[in-house]
Amino acid sequence: MKNIFKISHPLIEHKISILRDKNTDPFQFRMLIDEITYLLLFEASRDLELKSAKIDTPVATADGKKLSTKIMICPILRAALGMLDAVFKLIPAASVGFLGFQRNEETLDAEFFYAKLPSDYKQRTAYIIDPMFATGGTAIDAVKFLREKGVKDIKFISIIAAPDGLERFNKIYPDVEVYVAAIDKGLNEKGYIVPGLGDAGDRVFNTNS
Repeated sequence: MKNIFKISHPLIEHKISILRDKNTDPFQFRMLIDEITYLLLFEASRDLELKSAKIDTPVATADGKKLSTKIMICPILRAALGMLDAVFKLIPAASVGFLGFQRNEETLDAEFFYAKLPSDYKQRTAYIIDPMFATGGTAIDAVKFLREKGVKDIKFISIIAAPDGLERFNKIYPDVEVYVAAIDKGLNEKGYIVPGLGDAGDRVFNTNS
């Protein structure tokens, strides 16, 4: 699967191990989500286009480069909200296009319920973010929604993925790049990634029952 990129780095491996630990408290969990997202986005943004710019330093005028690509970050509600701060640290001028999908616990399918995109979304490169890439259903529906809206350049960033979901996604969207920090063994009967890290949304927002 040429469109799937597992980013290997000692810092990512270290942080993923702490992220998985059931004893990691919500504050540390959120910090780890932020840090891992930062590292993944750094890799996923390597091919962004630049334009030449003249910069006045305190000493002289310098030839520099600035981003020419307009970015739209599309967090899938709600767990991906924990990834947003990392995006703004790297790309503070990015716009946000919210995508709301809720998993049906009986069918395990993603059900669309909300979208709010910036007015110039068609002119932007979209980075869909979601910490978990399980069955692939939500990812497929999110890309389909943006494609039908006219968004041409789309990438996906996730932290932990299941091979089942990646293979399913690849069959439908082999042209959409997916960046992940870990690819786990598979899914259990409830559609959760194994070994995974549990429910990312509950752990980010401390809503465990």
